[in-house]
Amino acid sequence: VNGLQARTFGIWTLLSSVIRCLCAIDIRNTTLYYITIFTFLMALVHFLSEVFVYHTAALTIGVMAPLMVASFSILGMLIGLQYLEVETMSENKKKN
Repeated sequence: VNGLQARTFGIWTLLSSVIRCLCAIDIRNTTLYYITIFTFLMALVHFLSEVFVYHTAALTIGVMAPLMVASFSILGMLIGLQYLEVETMSENKKKN
């Protein structure tokens, strides 16, 4: 790993955390909610590809932890998305 790769990964991680914090603040913003799910999906795909496609990481606790966080976060956000969509539909009915 060179310095450029380390800084790029650091900025990517910082950007993901900012998006996730903004979603936590404004959880009812559906666009931001979908973007947040996408950040977890990108992290999951990234770590899975490093282990199974590029073979640059071993399946150790250091890789399993982000895989589990991304997987459980995606699952939890998909469950929460159902409630968010129901709430949005009920608000639209009240306006009409």
